[in-house]
Amino acid sequence: MSLYPSLEDMKVDQLAQAQVRTQQAVAQSQHQVTYPQATGQTYPQQAPAPGGSYGGLYPSLDEYMGLEMTPEFVAQNMPVVAQNPPQNMQVGVRQSQSGQMQVAPVTGNDVGLRRSEIKSGIRQVTLCKDGSGKVGLRVRHVNKGIFVALVHKDSPAAMAGLRFGDQILQINEQNVAGWDTNKTLKVIKDASPKQITMAVRDRPFERTITMQKDSTGHVGFVYNDGEITKIVKDSSAARNGILTDHQLTEVNGQNVVGIKDKEVAQIFDATPRTVTITFMPSFLYKHIIKCMGGSLITKLMDHSIPDF
Repeated sequence: MSLYPSLEDMKVDQLAQAQVRTQQAVAQSQHQVTYPQATGQTYPQQAPAPGGSYGGLYPSLDEYMGLEMTPEFVAQNMPVVAQNPPQNMQVGVRQSQSGQMQVAPVTGNDVGLRRSEIKSGIRQVTLCKDGSGKVGLRVRHVNKGIFVALVHKDSPAAMAGLRFGDQILQINEQNVAGWDTNKTLKVIKDASPKQITMAVRDRPFERTITMQKDSTGHVGFVYNDGEITKIVKDSSAARNGILTDHQLTEVNGQNVVGIKDKEVAQIFDATPRTVTITFMPSFLYKHIIKCMGGSLITKLMDHSIPDF
């Protein structure tokens, strides 16, 4: 799966790939067609807007649920994030879904690592409706953006990889900026049951790290209500860059949002020696819960184990 830094990048790349496929099909045909040579025309680059963000098809991707993710805002509200920028940590060699090579002599091609891969750019997902004409998705509009509020277990939305807190940018090529919840649900309801495409971006500031259990079966951190509160000195968690004041969201790719600590502990106990977790700043997590409403999470949210 390709990873794009912006929605425009994804669209241009898709057009380029379509053009290449067309050219290849023409070249393989029996008819020889001569095309004029390219003129070498260049296109102007879009100038950055004030504050470092870019205008375009959608409001700045530096904004999330009404929060302006400026360096000053991050430093003030998420100091642990500001003080610990993501590192390209080297963890036999494996290729990620985004084409990146990872050095992993211990972890290898671990299934939990594959499930937990973060795609921090724009991605496209394709889903269909079930026998009841539903996709298993609830959304909510926040500050002119549309966000995933709930993904039902074993639903088409769950199988397509949509997750709580993801931001939907397009539905079937239509920009959703400015839509409310009702309009979004109506478009999904009226869409073809065979195929619905969405352009989506992941929750911001998420991190994924891979750890190894010690001889006692622990990785070396303490959590309370899913929030990481303490790190054991010289543990695998400490060596691999886990952070306090962050909320657990996935364990080996399995969503643990809304699950009680006792159940999360059972998930950890059931994992093999290699454990991959996904976590995000507690400040941002609490903001998402506040905007989305936490009452639906525990009862209805998808907590199934991914197949891959």
